[in-house]
Amino acid sequence: MPYLKLHDCKLFYKIDDYTDPWTEPETVLFIHGANESLDAYRAWVPHMSRRYRMIRFDLRGFGRSSPVSEDFEYTTELFVDDMVRVINQFSKEPVHVVTAKSGGITVTRLAAQRPDLVRTITLACCSPFPPKEDGWVKHMEQPGGMRSWVRSTMRKRLGSKMPERGIDAWVDLMGGTALATMKAYFNWVTKTDIPPDLPKIQCPVLFISTSSPNRTQKELDMYKSTVKRLETAVIDSDGYHASGSDPDATAQATLEFLGRHGRGSK
Repeated sequence: MPYLKLHDCKLFYKIDDYTDPWTEPETVLFIHGANESLDAYRAWVPHMSRRYRMIRFDLRGFGRSSPVSEDFEYTTELFVDDMVRVINQFSKEPVHVVTAKSGGITVTRLAAQRPDLVRTITLACCSPFPPKEDGWVKHMEQPGGMRSWVRSTMRKRLGSKMPERGIDAWVDLMGGTALATMKAYFNWVTKTDIPPDLPKIQCPVLFISTSSPNRTQKELDMYKSTVKRLETAVIDSDGYHASGSDPDATAQATLEFLGRHGRGSK
């Protein structure tokens, strides 16, 4: 199994590269959000891997990476350090980074602190404001609670056009996350703050939003007022997780963005 072994954990990863073997493709690193794994970007592979070398990995505690205890101390710096190690292991040049939802917290910190490693970042429905834990953990602690909580969020998350079988598939993907992981994750994610990092980002940034009422004008205004090289795209969806509900449209918007800011561009 492909694991990157660090001193305190193992990170499960996949590399998808269907570019022409005589070319030297740029690398795109994918960072998933809460309750997810690298499989959250499964539908992106046909779109991206013909033109770019894709690296996906499970964050520590998620998917097939090493588990964590409920009192494990997640920090933004720890996640950034893991990403730095992945980039240094698999790329000899700066990479593009794509993320969704709460993954934006760590990706913006990475771009702010390590501009030498980051060519662009794409933030797919990443709110700049921390989520509020609203009885989520209590719900998850009940028998079958993780899947129940995930299902309770899924229709708003993926929108009205997602078929029931799609809802079920995402419940399977997200509902398998360990309770201990989510307790530790929520203890971190509800106390974070993205805005201080945004003015420090020098690379091009793509913010992808949707028409969902959960994606607010306040979020867009925050990015517009603080990010120097911001571009935006809106996906026609009433869900708030475009990279999951509309991977084709979201990947296409990302491809167009990367095409404007690839190797050699200014």
